[in-house]
Amino acid sequence: MRASIVFPLLIIALLLTALFSLGVGAVTIPPDQVWAALRGQPVKSFHATILWDFRVARVLLVALTGAALAVAGAAFQGLFRNPLADPYIVGASSGAALGATLAVILNFRSLSSAAFLGALGSVLLVYAIAEASGYDSIVALLLAGAALSAMLSAGVSLLMILNEEALKEIFVWLMGGFSGRSWSHLWRALGGALAGAALIWSLARPLDALSAGEASAEALGLHLRRARLALVAGASLATAAAVSAGGVIGFIGLIAPHLARRLVGAVHARLIPASMLLGAWLLLLADDLARTLLPPIELPVGIFTAFLGGPFFLFLLRQGRGKL
Repeated sequence: MRASIVFPLLIIALLLTALFSLGVGAVTIPPDQVWAALRGQPVKSFHATILWDFRVARVLLVALTGAALAVAGAAFQGLFRNPLADPYIVGASSGAALGATLAVILNFRSLSSAAFLGALGSVLLVYAIAEASGYDSIVALLLAGAALSAMLSAGVSLLMILNEEALKEIFVWLMGGFSGRSWSHLWRALGGALAGAALIWSLARPLDALSAGEASAEALGLHLRRARLALVAGASLATAAAVSAGGVIGFIGLIAPHLARRLVGAVHARLIPASMLLGAWLLLLADDLARTLLPPIELPVGIFTAFLGGPFFLFLLRQGRGKL
């Protein structure tokens, strides 16, 4: 499908879904009230309070998180030349989980900041291990990420066992979700997500070269080590911002780039923005389900992304697209 058609359709779908999301929840707000409030017209006072104090910030944060996970997924899939790669392949989710768990146990004021630092710290450690290993850099990153993720996950499990009083809060965060999120969470996540996405998009041409193979990239004069470091930094920054905002949310970074590749092709200058739009749209849909399926209970959004992503992952394997 031509990009000139795809991008307007994706933008329209995202905007319509966002408008719908503003009206659903524990209190349903009619579409005319939502539209009037957004245009600055007078509406019922409690509708305006719900919209401007909570839902607008939440919808923007959900879209930002989905876009950040998707752009990180596009970067890692291009870097590793594997459509099954996702933002958590280098230990970012496990590091974020450990940071958040420690924040809960130690009564640290900002859980999201602790998760952000944990994610970035784990990725830096993985990259340092990979660089010092002497193995092929791509393979070393995969192996170091898998090893460190296992260790950090074990650490989280141990801390949960030793601190049963904090078990529920930790578990809910690990399942992913946006309950109680506000403008402050959006501002904290915004800088990292935008910086990571901008860095990755600026490396669209090197990503195209790396996707063709390292030998081809070197023949084109690409500095492989510098390009890999920049891509890992950008993808990790975006992932850290996402997990600090919404917890551990799987599969968006896997699904969105793959769907975008079907729609706009493999050229990263188009693939990256298409992935971001799809990631934002998919996570908004999942968050809407989380808020409305069993009212007044709000379910973790990670449940719905797992229900969607698990079968999608198996489909890719069956199609022979998941060579590791």
